[in-house]
Amino acid sequence: MSFITTDYSKNQENDFQPLPQGEYEMLITSAQERATKNGAESLQLRLTVRNDLDAAEPSTNGKYHNRIVFFDNWKRKKTNQYDMEGLQYVLEAAKIPEGTPLNSVDEFCAALIYKPVRVYVKVQNDPEYGDRNTVAPWNVKETKYPTVAHRYKDASQDPVFDNAQPTVTDTDLPF
Repeated sequence: MSFITTDYSKNQENDFQPLPQGEYEMLITSAQERATKNGAESLQLRLTVRNDLDAAEPSTNGKYHNRIVFFDNWKRKKTNQYDMEGLQYVLEAAKIPEGTPLNSVDEFCAALIYKPVRVYVKVQNDPEYGDRNTVAPWNVKETKYPTVAHRYKDASQDPVFDNAQPTVTDTDLPF
C-alpha cells in the first residue's frame, strides 16, 4: 500500500495579494499578546472576513470571505505600554459595555474574541514587504449585522455560536 497517491484535482490557487482597500464585515477570531524575536510586543487581533454576508455585501464579503487581516497594536518604546486610547475604538465597536473593567491583557483579549465588527482596511506599500493590509483603530466600527452565522471550515471551531444556526433574515439586510 502506498503512502500517498498524487491527486491535484482539489488543489486551489492561493491568492496572497492584500485585500482590496475598503470596508469589510469581520469577526475578531483571535486576540493575543505576542512578541517578535527582538522582543517587541503587540496585542494582535486576527480579523476574518465573515462568510455569512455574501448576499448582503457582495463586492467585499461576497468576494473575499474567510480572508484574514492582522491588526497589531504595538507597545510604545518610550512607555512600554499599549496605546489604550486607540484600543477604545475597538472595544466600542465590539459593543463592550461602557465602564467595563478589563484588568489584564487576557481579559481584554477574552472580551473581544468572536465579536463582529466593521473594519476599513487600507493597502499600504511597505518598502521591505511590498503591499500589505493595515487597520487603524479608529477604522474599526460597530457591525451592521450583529446576528452572526459565520461558519468555519472545521465545525469544531464554532464553539462561540453554541452550535446554534442563526440566520440572516430580510429584516437584517439594509436593502
